[in-house]
Amino acid sequence: MRRNIPRTWTAAVGVAALALTLTACSDDSTSTTSPGGNTSGGGEKITLTVATFNDFGYTDELLQEYMDANPNVTVVHNRAAESKDARANLTTRIASGGDGLADIEGIEIDWMPELSQVPDSFADLETDSVKGRWLDWKEAQGRTPDGKLIGYGTDIGPEAICYRSDLFKAAGLPTDRAEVAELLGGADATWEDYFKVGREFVAKSDAAWFDSANATFQGMIGQVAAAYEDPATGEPTDLRTNEEVKGLYLDVLAAAKDLSGGMNQWSGDWDAAFQNDGFATMLCPAWMLGPIEERAGGIEGWDIADVFPGGGGNWGGSYLTVPANGKNVDEAIKLADWLTAPEQQAKAFDNAGTFPSQLEAQKSESVTSATNDFFNDAPMGTIFSSRAQALTADSLPFKGANYFAIHQAVQDAITRVDVDKSEDPETAWNGAISSFEELGF
Repeated sequence: MRRNIPRTWTAAVGVAALALTLTACSDDSTSTTSPGGNTSGGGEKITLTVATFNDFGYTDELLQEYMDANPNVTVVHNRAAESKDARANLTTRIASGGDGLADIEGIEIDWMPELSQVPDSFADLETDSVKGRWLDWKEAQGRTPDGKLIGYGTDIGPEAICYRSDLFKAAGLPTDRAEVAELLGGADATWEDYFKVGREFVAKSDAAWFDSANATFQGMIGQVAAAYEDPATGEPTDLRTNEEVKGLYLDVLAAAKDLSGGMNQWSGDWDAAFQNDGFATMLCPAWMLGPIEERAGGIEGWDIADVFPGGGGNWGGSYLTVPANGKNVDEAIKLADWLTAPEQQAKAFDNAGTFPSQLEAQKSESVTSATNDFFNDAPMGTIFSSRAQALTADSLPFKGANYFAIHQAVQDAITRVDVDKSEDPETAWNGAISSFEELGF
């Protein structure tokens, strides 16, 4: 099966900046629900708003299917260009009591520990229809510490390596995706393997090896079981004595000195680099295929290698939540259920490359046989299924309530070295320590 990314993406991103300020809240619904929570049989109309970011694969055509089957429901989809914008909107509105939230709010997995601290802000999504729908670890991440299900899983982010075969060829490296996987270490690939090949590449090319030190660090830290917190207690680990994290920090910056494009992902420089031969490889969760094609349109040579340094890696993955104070909570739960059902998630994968977290969807022919025209007809379904199989609950990092804040301090330090070039690694690390201390743990 071949797939083509809808060309409406560019327009969608162009208006996405307005989405957060225009997001309709539940108060905009044109009617109320019946006492049982379901739309009444009297022909009353309701509007359900869905707020997402980047691209969940929820096209106008997919949402129209739901509206055709539920003629009393109008679905309005508001999409933010970046997850940070959506997160800022969500947390600000929750802090003010929830006014202005959409009926369904898309969230990233990294936000879940914080949102779990305010479980009453979200509806309980436990229903018989979703039992056994997801990978066990994916469902577990959608629950609060006391077991309340507040998130319906959408995608997961199994990681491969995306690469420019034309730049590889010009540098005298193999270009076939199976040969590239072996070049990078195959099943036993390590980060040093990845950096070693990078040094060979940059010696023969004007392009950088990878786009961003922070993006590369994201893959490395994602393989540390307890990077910033103690899984047993949830207490933060003292960053001042955290030699494992500092070691990875120094490793990636040592490699970045010669190999990095020195860009922040989602920045204007990063966008432009796709058209200017800025870099040859990048860590590539399944959901990244869409953003790459969107920015690299007209450039030939992108491909996907079924390999990842250090074994398996999962970057990202999202959920749909239903704010508890909406006027149409039950109807919103029905829509969230439908959007995360295996049939719809298989379609979302076809639309945007978002690899489904649903067991049935992962086994469907539409997923396993999927190819991608832009990535040299790469069998993306097979590749990301293979990458997903490398993931286990034990290989995923513990992320408690303080993970995001501590990780941000380290990322900011990497930015000062790799992007701003305003500090050396040791000075920037001391800045990360200061930021950690300011968190008041």
